[in-house]
Amino acid sequence: MIKFYYNLAPNPTKVALCLEEMGLPYELVPVDTRKGEQHAPAYLAINPNAKVPAIVDGDATVFDSNAILLYLGEKTGQFMPANTPKARGEMLSWLMFVASGIGPYSGQAVHFKNVAPEPKEYAVNRYVFEAQRHWGILDARLATHTYMLGDEYTIVDMAVWGWSRLAGFVLGADLFAGLPNVKRHLDAINARPAAARALALKDKHAFKADMDEAAKLAMFPHLGKKVA
Repeated sequence: MIKFYYNLAPNPTKVALCLEEMGLPYELVPVDTRKGEQHAPAYLAINPNAKVPAIVDGDATVFDSNAILLYLGEKTGQFMPANTPKARGEMLSWLMFVASGIGPYSGQAVHFKNVAPEPKEYAVNRYVFEAQRHWGILDARLATHTYMLGDEYTIVDMAVWGWSRLAGFVLGADLFAGLPNVKRHLDAINARPAAARALALKDKHAFKADMDEAAKLAMFPHLGKKVA
């Protein structure tokens, strides 16, 4: 059985959706990042980057959420495009677009708006602008495609959903007024039974809710280090 190291952040949630869609049995292993559990030696042996999620599948260990989606897709053959160079190139391009663009810029926008100390105007402007630009690219894509790769729902859509369901925290509650196609895509995935099951995992464990100073240092260790 797959061991799934998770919490309630966007990246673990997209993996939860993938596992539920594929009907794969898994054991939940909570990692409370606000308590610093990602820095425990036992977890670092699984994911040396001290991030969540990760999976252990027999003798295979995979970390990074997009790598996990690709691994599970290739393992099961489910929710993958046609096995042609054209289709695979398109899949890898959009999957990495989420991995290197949507996720990092959205996450950094939230971080600088809500956590970073002053002065931070330049950083907020930078990351909010880039987050908006990346989401605009996705919206344009979805204006001409039912799903990210066409008419078929794939792991790329799962990767997008992990972030789109919380995009209001990044760009504000009215963001979907300017991203109607992303909203349509989000609603379609939210209506899937597997999405409901993935979201229900929030009731399985009580994660620390307070973002107190201890939580900030656990999640952002650089805040405790002085710049030389």
